[in-house]
Amino acid sequence: MSNKSNLPAERTVQLDIKILGREYKVACKEHERADLLEAVGFLDQRMHEIKEGGKITGVDRIAVMAALNLANELLRERKSPAAVAAPTRATPAGVARSGPSPASAPAVPAAPVTGPAAAPRLRAKIAWSRAPRL
Repeated sequence: MSNKSNLPAERTVQLDIKILGREYKVACKEHERADLLEAVGFLDQRMHEIKEGGKITGVDRIAVMAALNLANELLRERKSPAAVAAPTRATPAGVARSGPSPASAPAVPAAPVTGPAAAPRLRAKIAWSRAPRL
């Protein structure tokens, strides 16, 4: 007897996205499309903020700094007393998030959070090394 369901497999869609002026093709399940596009917009905004800061150039370096900032914010959120008291749920992007159920949860803010509630941005200087050419 087979464990396979008679339900059709969920359709995968391919999207053309643009982050920091570069185009990429990504794939996701059809029901994840809106969440992925929201994440793209959020990441693009963060990368533009770093680029406009003027101290970091190069898309790869900007992407690494954006990833470090987002990871830092996520870890601070997980360590906060409110996050410990509230149940954790997974977002479609696989990032743990505490708070109300998905139906009542607010969307990821389009603008950065400012004031005392904002997690401090990392100001690390990235030291890049290149492998010697052979």
